[in-house]
Amino acid sequence: MSTNTPARRVSARLGALQESATLAVDAKAKALKAAGRPVIGFGAGEPDFPTPDHIVEAAITAARDPKNHRYSPAKGQPALRQAIAEKTRRDSGVEVDPNNIIVTNGGKQAVFESFAALLDEGDEAILPAPYWTTYPEAIRLAGGVPVEVFAGADQEYKVTVEQLEAARTEKTKVLLFCSPSNPTGALYSKEQTKAIGEWALEHGVWIITDEIYEHLTYDGLENSYILAEVPELANQTLVLNGVAKTYAMTGWRVGWMYGPADIIKAATNMQSHMTSNVANVSQAAALQALTGDQASVAEFREAFDRRRQLIVAELRKVDGFEVPTPQGAFYAYPSVEKVLGREIAGRVPTTSSELAEIILEEAEVAVVPGEAFGPSGYLRLSYAMADEDILEGVQRIQKLLNN
Repeated sequence: MSTNTPARRVSARLGALQESATLAVDAKAKALKAAGRPVIGFGAGEPDFPTPDHIVEAAITAARDPKNHRYSPAKGQPALRQAIAEKTRRDSGVEVDPNNIIVTNGGKQAVFESFAALLDEGDEAILPAPYWTTYPEAIRLAGGVPVEVFAGADQEYKVTVEQLEAARTEKTKVLLFCSPSNPTGALYSKEQTKAIGEWALEHGVWIITDEIYEHLTYDGLENSYILAEVPELANQTLVLNGVAKTYAMTGWRVGWMYGPADIIKAATNMQSHMTSNVANVSQAAALQALTGDQASVAEFREAFDRRRQLIVAELRKVDGFEVPTPQGAFYAYPSVEKVLGREIAGRVPTTSSELAEIILEEAEVAVVPGEAFGPSGYLRLSYAMADEDILEGVQRIQKLLNN
């Protein structure tokens, strides 16, 4: 037997990756439920509605067509890319050439390909925090350096131009902009979005803007699109999106990205080696989602809005929780700093990670700690779940923490 075993079995780059904290919490909650524990899980950012019937039927029809049993263009079916261009014009007023659109295996692939296409070793990417767990990992995988810029509850989790400018260096290549936000539900106004866009334009900073939650906005507010506010950014902006959140299609794995032709070509080359085309049946479903009956979009938003109001009202009854009102997406992000250091069921948490562990073990409620998204001191609760589960879950937290 050879003794010349390499010292490192896993590559340094992959070995440094952290497991997705949101998926880990969701998996632990499901495992406990399977073992008979009555756990309520606020972990995963996933609509609980079934995908609308007309979308499913389009997929069934596509599955029976032999042409869909074969490879198709790596960058996506032409009909779907055309539909994405028309949907973009309809929703944001932004014109995009279908040739400059790539259809990806879910939004996550678009996230990674965007950073991979832009970042060289040592390039810095400004990352407003709290951030979605995948962003910093994708930046590091691409050889970049994430530079966190934190905005707390006092700023409604929205960074300012002044903060961005303070973080900018000669190595800054890109700013990640996500509104409505995962994990906080924060929604940047048109004025805030425009100011950030003009700052990026002035300093030659690329924008990667994630618009996956664009249709989930509340209180009469609308999403603001950075390319609509600052059209001059078109040559230094990549836009990420997908069908997952708007149409309850997380499992279908269809996202997309559009931007300048040279960047999209590079991303397409990468995708042609990595995965080839997105599954044709899923592309047919996405085409139907974008071009078919849109009634479900309003229905889902109405349900999420009702749940949002319920969870915020109940969380504000928990001693020590500070709960800004989320204006988009389907997450509440309370600050729990005033709870830390208190004795709870004989234990004293000093971090939000420890608090989340106590809540899971004592109240049988799964929440994601702030450490997954940036600084400690916060919890993320997804309200993409049944109203009665929201009420029961938060009331368990009230009972545990209000004693």
